[in-house]
Amino acid sequence: MAAARTIAEWAAALELDDVPEAVRTDAKLHVLDTIGCGLAAHASGAAHEGRATMGELGGMPEATVIGSPMRLPAANAAFANAMLCHGLDYDDTHSDSVSHVSTVIAPASLAAAEQLGAGGRETLVAIVAGNEVVCRVGMAASGAFHARGFHPTAICGIFGAVTSVSRLGRVDPATTTSALGIAGSFAGGLFAYLAEGTPTKPMHPAWAAHGAHLATRLAVHGAAGPASVLEGKFGLYHAFVGAEEGEIDIDGQLSDLGSRWETPRIAYKPYPVCHFMHGSLGAASEGAAGRTFAPDEIDDVLVTVPEAGVSLVLEPAAEKAAPRSEYEGKFSLQYSVASLLVRGHVAVADFTDEAIGDPAVLAVARKVRYETKPYPTYPQAFPGGAVVRLADGTSFEADYPHQKGGPENPLSPGEVREKFRDNASLALPDAAIEALEEALLSLEELDDVAAALAPLTITEAVPA
Repeated sequence: MAAARTIAEWAAALELDDVPEAVRTDAKLHVLDTIGCGLAAHASGAAHEGRATMGELGGMPEATVIGSPMRLPAANAAFANAMLCHGLDYDDTHSDSVSHVSTVIAPASLAAAEQLGAGGRETLVAIVAGNEVVCRVGMAASGAFHARGFHPTAICGIFGAVTSVSRLGRVDPATTTSALGIAGSFAGGLFAYLAEGTPTKPMHPAWAAHGAHLATRLAVHGAAGPASVLEGKFGLYHAFVGAEEGEIDIDGQLSDLGSRWETPRIAYKPYPVCHFMHGSLGAASEGAAGRTFAPDEIDDVLVTVPEAGVSLVLEPAAEKAAPRSEYEGKFSLQYSVASLLVRGHVAVADFTDEAIGDPAVLAVARKVRYETKPYPTYPQAFPGGAVVRLADGTSFEADYPHQKGGPENPLSPGEVREKFRDNASLALPDAAIEALEEALLSLEELDDVAAALAPLTITEAVPA
């Protein structure tokens, strides 16, 4: 059976009672975390262009938009919200697939739920189904998309989002298979932004969430897509990673749908930066043990990462040591580890225009060098290490084979909720934060998803 058909039949048959309670809980926490990231982006002015553009297009008032009283067509609301939720690069990542999952699936699913008047149970099962598909499509070619300069969040994400949107609409498997086939022609996302530090990356999940709605509606109206879109001679893996037919084992990844669950393996971010940096940042934080340092107290900083992360977060070294934009700072391990050592934190406020020009931080960033090492835990995790040599002759070091926030070194539910509250507090008053948190963490009990999302329509950030 074609892989797309396998996905479609599994998703159509999946019911919430089939999903273990722990998986449901994880899925809800990831939605909460993602919405918090979107609120923080709204408050900081990041990634707002998608909302402005979709607002100009107008249309049927079907779905909520973060930071706007205007309701938009579901596909356009999904675009605006997904772009915001990825705007700070603070949202979750599934390590094995190297994909940001929830920033595509949550906005696409919530918009579809509002459009269709679906209840919370249907919404939650659709979110879980979408999560699982994103992870498996990426895991079948783990790291291969990155190596070719493609962003798997968008490329894999659209297949998961089609799964979610189709499941919410109770679309039959044959039509969902066509929608997945159509999605293959919509898939895309280049890492070209890295060369100039432009904030193009948040548009990738936005396009995937938007495209999932369009692909599904096209299929419902009779448009046909190839069932062999993933594994076929001219399918996704051939086109994007140069694989020959049969070389990628997507069937193996799909064979245990419903018994192996990847949703609990989606990793949260304690830092609003590229996940490839989190192992080294965690190691530096452990070694520093709460201390901060003036530039002249530090002689040398050595970070270690898997080879796959170098082109994303360490090279070209001269540019990474002095980020040219707020967004480029999020992909600079030199800058981020320097911020940790000098300021004691790597937070949303550390990536403003003023912050990235801080002379003390930049002085330490210039002292950061790197080595690669073959971590056995990669790609199941984002490992890294740090060795800091001080001017007084002492040093400290630590190594994180599993970054904080991943399944082997997890954030507790309480820590995830605290992160949400911190992010949401930049945009919402306390009562709205509490209402939104309660609603999203009891998603399966909701009759009216749109009413639960009403706090997101606030238009101004909470004053500092």
